[in-house]
Amino acid sequence: MVEKQKLTRAGYKKLEDEITYLVNVVREEVKQQLAEARSQGDLSENADFDAARNRQAEVEGRIKEIENILADSEIIEESKTSTKKVGLGSTVTIRFLDTKKEQSFMIVATVESNPFEGKISNSCPLGKAVVNKMVGDVVEVKAAKNYKVEVVKIGIK
Repeated sequence: MVEKQKLTRAGYKKLEDEITYLVNVVREEVKQQLAEARSQGDLSENADFDAARNRQAEVEGRIKEIENILADSEIIEESKTSTKKVGLGSTVTIRFLDTKKEQSFMIVATVESNPFEGKISNSCPLGKAVVNKMVGDVVEVKAAKNYKVEVVKIGIK
């Protein structure tokens, strides 16, 4: 039995919005591009047609990928997210022991991760290290160059 992928409600909604956009907007744009390219005549040496077909394959692939993720996912409710231990959906503040700098981020599933938005995966080295830890715990992060962090605060966004 395949384990369901856990997603935050916001991550699930984001994927639903993306698939709606791809199906209702992008797919229609690609159909229009294909029609315009076909109207140019000979398809054997038609770069516009080739580009549109490639774009169509990308879009359909992403739609299928999102459908599979949504079908095999489970939403993690914030009310079930603990503020005692770091888990999926937790917002955690850590202190890097070497620099004493603090940073906050949310622990999310791999498909939701985006470090630029302050969201890290529960399967990345830092995420793995802090999951199930409590405030005050010091952990070593196994990376190319190992480092230690302290869990300073756990909350729910």
